[in-house]
Amino acid sequence: MTVSMRIGTRKSTMALAQTEEIARRLSAAAPELNVEIVKFEPVGDRDQTSNLLRHGGKGGAFVGEIRNAVRSGALHAAMHSLKDMPGNEDTPGLVIGATLVRDPPTDALVLREGVTLEDLRRSRGEGFKIGTNAVRRAAYIRRLFPAIEVIHYRGAADTRVRKLDEREMQQLPGGGEVGPADALIMARSGLERVGLANRIACDFSPLEMLPAAGQGIVAVECAANDWETRRYLALIDDPAAHLSCDAEREVLWVLNGHCNSPIAAYSMISGHEMSLTASVLDEAGGHFIEVTRVGPADRPRELGRAVGLDLLDKGAAEIIERSRPQHDL
Repeated sequence: MTVSMRIGTRKSTMALAQTEEIARRLSAAAPELNVEIVKFEPVGDRDQTSNLLRHGGKGGAFVGEIRNAVRSGALHAAMHSLKDMPGNEDTPGLVIGATLVRDPPTDALVLREGVTLEDLRRSRGEGFKIGTNAVRRAAYIRRLFPAIEVIHYRGAADTRVRKLDEREMQQLPGGGEVGPADALIMARSGLERVGLANRIACDFSPLEMLPAAGQGIVAVECAANDWETRRYLALIDDPAAHLSCDAEREVLWVLNGHCNSPIAAYSMISGHEMSLTASVLDEAGGHFIEVTRVGPADRPRELGRAVGLDLLDKGAAEIIERSRPQHDL
């Protein structure tokens, strides 16, 4: 008997590649499944100029519409890049039914033609513009290249690289434009998904640029009471990725950050132990608070909670609040 499963996704090249992998894995694990991919263009993709806060942060901009379709029953499941899923708010009625094997979680540097890594290192970034929309990446890149100019830069992975190559100006949320960029900071996993790994000029180690919580993990969300869908998704769930998901997102929950909080978190599992490092970054003042703990791998939320509380003890709440926008952008 054929069983249908409708999975929602953003329509970008990267999102479709991730969802197609989910479909392949489900079909291999359960041949009776007929997986249909349903494409969405959420407001965060339609509007690539405004600050994400205008649309309710990452949750409202990228996952809200697809989540509503799951809640209404129009979809059985939804594909998300885990780092785009808000970690500081409840998702009533929904659960993460599966996480795929984690892709490389690190960030990478992409350069336009005519610019070299040696140019940036020699000049400490002076005279160059680097594009990112993440406070976390901006804070870390200023550590590596103190004189560089960081400019607002949004868009799908392949779109951002095209804009870089064509020296296209980037529209600003409040009007006007900035650029063109000389370089971009992007997730290595995203570049790999869209076939642009050859553009990577430098991989930043987690010590140089701690990844965002959940970076490199593809998550599949479904209704909490849809037991048939949950049973199928469990067939493709990677236990290690799910443990890391729980640990890193617990840090976000404890810190109660906003949509673009200056928070990083990354966990690694070795045998029965998990190490978790998280940081909170004061982009303006150059102040970094970082905590590392090791604990049992099968108790990820407890480890994440302990790390989050350590960060709060060191003053993380003040930094997060200072970075919180005071008005609608």
